[in-house]
Amino acid sequence: MTFRDLIWDTVQTLLAHKLRAGLTMFGLLWGVVSITLMTAAGDGLREGQRQVSAQFGEDIIIVFGGRTSTQVGGERAGRKVMWTIYDHTLLAPQTPSCEFVIPELTRGNVAVRSDYNSASLLISGSQPPYQRLRALTVDEGRFFSWEDDSKGRRVAFIGSDVRRQLFKGRKALGESLTINGIPYQVIGVMKTKEQDSSYDGRDINKIFIPYGAMVRDLPQPPPFPPGTMDQMIVKAWSLNVHETCVAEVRRGLARIHNFDPEDKDAAAIWDTVEQSRAFATMADGMKYFLGAMGVVTLLLGGIGTMNVMLVSVRERTREIGLRKAVGATRREILTMFFLETFFIVFLSGGLGLGFAHMVCHFVNKLQMPPYFAGLWATWQVGAACVALLGMVAFLSALYPATKAASIDPIEALRFEAGG
Repeated sequence: MTFRDLIWDTVQTLLAHKLRAGLTMFGLLWGVVSITLMTAAGDGLREGQRQVSAQFGEDIIIVFGGRTSTQVGGERAGRKVMWTIYDHTLLAPQTPSCEFVIPELTRGNVAVRSDYNSASLLISGSQPPYQRLRALTVDEGRFFSWEDDSKGRRVAFIGSDVRRQLFKGRKALGESLTINGIPYQVIGVMKTKEQDSSYDGRDINKIFIPYGAMVRDLPQPPPFPPGTMDQMIVKAWSLNVHETCVAEVRRGLARIHNFDPEDKDAAAIWDTVEQSRAFATMADGMKYFLGAMGVVTLLLGGIGTMNVMLVSVRERTREIGLRKAVGATRREILTMFFLETFFIVFLSGGLGLGFAHMVCHFVNKLQMPPYFAGLWATWQVGAACVALLGMVAFLSALYPATKAASIDPIEALRFEAGG
């Protein structure tokens, strides 16, 4: 019997038992669909969180002042540590692993007035890299430049909600507004963005001005000491040196402000990289758990396939005996049942993968909620499904095929004859 004949016999056998083959294939198909959709949902959740986190600021650390918890150099424990308006210039030479070290001075509830409305808003003063580090996308105009900062120009970059509040849908670019009674010109408007984290408010509700103008026009009010600022924004050159950058920041600030570099209370650091890694670990755990449930479903489908093949061996005992009586070899009988099993498994697997990817395609055309990027079906998951299907097919066929190949032709004829 040729291999082509074996394939034809397999197809004829499956067509003769359509309902049984269809139900068996459905169990396997659903297992593949479960694995693909569940892992795709896990990857979509992780990617969605990454995208929203990137809107706050990707791979940055925010360094706040704190209180010392240990005595160092004659200084008492419990001493309040605050950054000065020049600390970023002192720290930068001591942190070669950090690409940016920039200051941020903020003032809340500042009276802001335009020709159309007034409000109490939060004002943030920093330097030009702040736009990149905090993901402030320009919708109109531009962000302020180094020249604006060095000359202390009174220019403002406003959030999308600030524009709506102060200008009520009118043109804002080039218009004037007063901040604490001081006139500023709007040079840019920020595009609306989602934001999952904040240390002082959503960016769309802020006004951003050059650091030089902020220090001059809106310094820290009492009871804060004069010449102080709120926090510094730091970014490493790459993720490979991120931990080194954090350590250099702690050591540098400890030298400047005379505290123990191991005293984490003296310099409070919000590490967005660490936060993202923690969420990725959680999302991966969820993905693997959901994927494992799909694998269990697929394996149960494999057990069902093996049971069906055992029933098939019993029903075809006479046929097997006749085949062996006319010269069919043990290898041909094994091949016949392996082919039937592999045909069922891989046809159902292929249909399952196709259906799952079609679902992903149509779901991803819908408007996704925040923190969810859709169903991300990856090729790695597809490859894993193919490998699992191969294992299921082999294990499902091994015992039934071996049992069929071991049938004695004379006993097989007697079995059927007696039936």
